[in-house]
Amino acid sequence: MTTAIIITFCSLLLVAYLFDLTSFRTKIPSVILLLILGWSVRQFTDFFEIQLPHFDPILPILGTIGLILIVLEGSLELELNRSKLWLIIKSFFGAMFTLVASALLLAWLFNSFGDYSLRNCLINAIPFSIISSAIAIPSARNLGNASKEFVIYESSLSDIIGVLFFNFIALNESYDSHSFGEFGIQLLIIIVVSFIATISLSYLLNKIDHHIKFVPIILLVILIYEVSKEFDLPGLIFILLFGLFIGNLDELKGFKWVEKFKPDELNKEVQKFKELTSEATFLVRALFFLVFGYLLENAEILNSETLVWATGIVAGIFILRTIQLKLSFLPLTPLLFVAPRGLITILLYLSIEPEQSIPLVNNSLIIQVIIFTALIMMLGLMSVKKETTPSPTETEF
Repeated sequence: MTTAIIITFCSLLLVAYLFDLTSFRTKIPSVILLLILGWSVRQFTDFFEIQLPHFDPILPILGTIGLILIVLEGSLELELNRSKLWLIIKSFFGAMFTLVASALLLAWLFNSFGDYSLRNCLINAIPFSIISSAIAIPSARNLGNASKEFVIYESSLSDIIGVLFFNFIALNESYDSHSFGEFGIQLLIIIVVSFIATISLSYLLNKIDHHIKFVPIILLVILIYEVSKEFDLPGLIFILLFGLFIGNLDELKGFKWVEKFKPDELNKEVQKFKELTSEATFLVRALFFLVFGYLLENAEILNSETLVWATGIVAGIFILRTIQLKLSFLPLTPLLFVAPRGLITILLYLSIEPEQSIPLVNNSLIIQVIIFTALIMMLGLMSVKKETTPSPTETEF
């Protein structure tokens, strides 16, 4: 059995690699194909009555590690300079607007159609309001540089703001000056921790002479994130700041303290670190969506009771996205279609405490919204020609 499982996983991951290679030409997001592949394996094992271990417990673990690596990979690719300031501002307020507006609107609908507290409705609504960087960032590779950068910033910030918003609502019984003050202190602490940790990890990256040096750095990044989460600190801010710092050493050469890190030498190590991070991200992301696809139940996918809610939520997502892009003076095509829900939605849904959950939000609703938004993104991107040069509108980013 062990040998069969190893052979199967290796074969599936190689197929996942083929999906990744061909997605550039087919414009079909590899995530869609991975979900179908995982679901197909489930049908095969059920038909032949093949008994496999339960994979449910490893899904949150893969999801958490995947989220860390995806945000890290995205932040390493981002350029941080004055020319990007307007893009960052638009990405931040765009992510904030759609997140808060969709969460409040959906919470109000949950509250109107069920006898649930507004707080619990909001806790259950937030996971649907966050753009999945795990799906959006890989799918943006086919876009022009301007659109791709916007998607990376927006989806990464959506993850971070969404997790902050979710934790703030879920961990506080009331929302007064004390809770907001405590939240502000947590932000201040994580910024200080991020600065110290970033400097320390950059120093290690530059000084370690051992032939194994990048895996310990990634493990330390994951460790710092998990420890910060135990203290209710927004660890994704650390991931973003760390990636931005080591990925933009050239932009920071004007600071004397940066020169101590020997930026030219460190840049060579950072390039190798990027390559390892990209490969690790591919592996974990592929495993997550394969396992998630395998765990899908046919009854949950085809549940007609949640279909109306799923359709309404997806319609609301794209209506609000249209408003957001119009207010930000950004082109609707292709950015309108890139609003998938996925990994972060699943993680936050799984972290909702039983006493905070509401019957309206269940596995079927989560699965249907994720599939619908991914399919709309796929069809939308397939209809868009490859952007070779930024349009005049895009240069306003």
